[in-house]
Amino acid sequence: MTGVKPDDGAPVVNSPLVSGSDDNGGRFPHTVSVVVPVYQGEKTLAALIAEIDPLTHMQTTADGYSFVVDEVLFVYDNGPDASDRVIRELEQRYPYARGIWLSRNFGQHAATLAGMASAGSDWIITLDEDGQHDPAEMAGLLDTAMREHASVVYAKPTNEAPHGVVRNSASRLAKRILERFTGTTGASDYQSFRLVLGSIGRSVAAYAGSGVYLDVALGWVAGRIVTSPVKLRDEGDRRSGYSPRRLFGHFLRMVLTSGTRGLRLVGLLGILVAAIGVVVAIIVLVQRLVGDIAIEGWSSTMIVILLSSGAILFSLGIIAEYIGINVNMAMGRPPYLITSDPANGPLGRGPQRSR
Repeated sequence: MTGVKPDDGAPVVNSPLVSGSDDNGGRFPHTVSVVVPVYQGEKTLAALIAEIDPLTHMQTTADGYSFVVDEVLFVYDNGPDASDRVIRELEQRYPYARGIWLSRNFGQHAATLAGMASAGSDWIITLDEDGQHDPAEMAGLLDTAMREHASVVYAKPTNEAPHGVVRNSASRLAKRILERFTGTTGASDYQSFRLVLGSIGRSVAAYAGSGVYLDVALGWVAGRIVTSPVKLRDEGDRRSGYSPRRLFGHFLRMVLTSGTRGLRLVGLLGILVAAIGVVVAIIVLVQRLVGDIAIEGWSSTMIVILLSSGAILFSLGIIAEYIGINVNMAMGRPPYLITSDPANGPLGRGPQRSR
């Protein structure tokens, strides 16, 4: 897209990474789409959009870049509360608010991808629905993106996330394991509060397959990924939608979509167990030759069987997960499906009296 021409007639390119401030406050403001995956936001969405509302008018960052929020996309992920009703009310009250309606519950990352696919601005900001992310911090993320010439900026919390000690510790451990054993760089910086160049976000949403972990997919194509310091806020009395089972599934998806190194670890596990079996066999043989103990064979046999069978079952489980991902993609299973608002379709029609 080109802007006004200077005196020499050369076009001025209006690119998010080269536009900035000038004498009149920025002729080419950065436009921003805010994507909010919604699972149980009945009590929090109204307060969230009230904080975003001032940003829909021209703003200037600390570094002098002009920006404006063009649209707020609430991606309804079929949660247990009345979030759908709240989204419709906000659509009526705020002209820039729009609901994105998924056909069923697909999960946070799929909902975020659906919102990215529907966004049309220079930049995409992803926020949680619970209010722990301050929309005013997006100015700092934009400054960091321009300063570092980065296409993805993750919020870097300066305080502990308000999720409790156990969940925070588990999250840090899972990200370190991902970096250590799968070779994924920057996993410790993954956050749901992120700024993404619009073209990158829409491209990822277009090619990402079923079960993909969003941040891993962004790492495949983003040129430069950096972080920017922010302060997280308390979630209030809102109950988390993540159970231990869902959190483990979240971690497993990170591992499986980070590449095939997990399969290599399966092979290494087999070698390790085989080595342990050899060591145990040597120890048993030596003890038998020197006659220190009378070996019936039961204990050593059971140890070897348990170790080997456990390794085999674990390996088969990992391989089955990889096969399952490929089967879903081969069958055409979509990561998400956007539909129209159910209230405006056949499901929203009330009973009619016969004439």
